[in-house]
Amino acid sequence: MSSARNRLDGKVGIVTGAGMGMGAATARVMAGYGANVIVSDINVAAGEETVASILAAGGKAHFVACNVADEEQVKALVAETVATYGKLDCAVNNAAITPDVLPIADADMAAWDRVIDVDLRSVMLCMKYEIRQLLAQGQGGAIVNVGSVSAFRPQPNNSAYVAAKHGVIGLTKTGSLEYAPQGIRVNAVLPGAIDTPMLRAALEHNNFTEEDFAPALSLLGRFGRPEEVGEASAWLCSDASSYVTGHSLAVEAGYLTR
Repeated sequence: MSSARNRLDGKVGIVTGAGMGMGAATARVMAGYGANVIVSDINVAAGEETVASILAAGGKAHFVACNVADEEQVKALVAETVATYGKLDCAVNNAAITPDVLPIADADMAAWDRVIDVDLRSVMLCMKYEIRQLLAQGQGGAIVNVGSVSAFRPQPNNSAYVAAKHGVIGLTKTGSLEYAPQGIRVNAVLPGAIDTPMLRAALEHNNFTEEDFAPALSLLGRFGRPEEVGEASAWLCSDASSYVTGHSLAVEAGYLTR
C-alpha cells in the first residue's frame, strides 16, 4: 500500500488556473505527492512561476498556457499533456474569475456572460476533453471540479458566480453518473473563505479585515489556506478516494452548518 507521501506517484494531472491562489497551491501539493503536473493558466508569467516553485522543490511540472473558455485551447491543453507525459490520470478544474458585484436588476450582461464562460463553460470544456482522453486510455481516472460554498449559501450581488457554481455541482453529478461504469470518478471541492488574492481584493473592496470577517465565515475563526483546498483535491485525485464519486466536498470550516 502506498503511503500518503507518494499517493500520486507516477500520475499525470492537469490543474487549471494554477498561476496563483488555490490553483497554484493545488499544483504544488499534487507535485509534492509525486504527480507529474501540467500547470495551466492564461497568465503565462504566473503559471511559469508556479512551475519554477515546483521544480525548485524537486517536483515535476510543465506549463501550458490556456484560456479555458476557448474550446480549441482546452483541446490543445489535453493534447499537450499527453504529448508531454504520455497520458492523463487526473485533473483539477480550478480556473475562475472574480464574482460579479451587481444585483440582478442592474446586471451588466457582458460581465455576467464572462463569469459564466470562465467559471462554468470552462468546466464543461475541460471535462469534455479530459473525459475523452480517459476513455481512450481505458484505465479510468479522476476529475475534480472546484465549486464554492456559494452553491449552497448564495451571497447577494453575485448572480453569475452563484449560478456558475450551482452549475459546477450539476456537471459533477452528471459526469459521475455517465462515466462511473468506465471507472472515471468526478467530484467537486467547495472552498469557503480561503485566503487568496481574490478574497483579499473582496475584503479591500468592502473595507473589511480578516479579524472582522473570518468569524462570520468559519467556525474556526480564520480563513483557510490554499494548501488546505489543495489537499482535498489531491485526495480526490488519488486512489485513496477510490470509492468516492459524485460528491461535493466542502472545505469551509463548518460555514455550511449554520
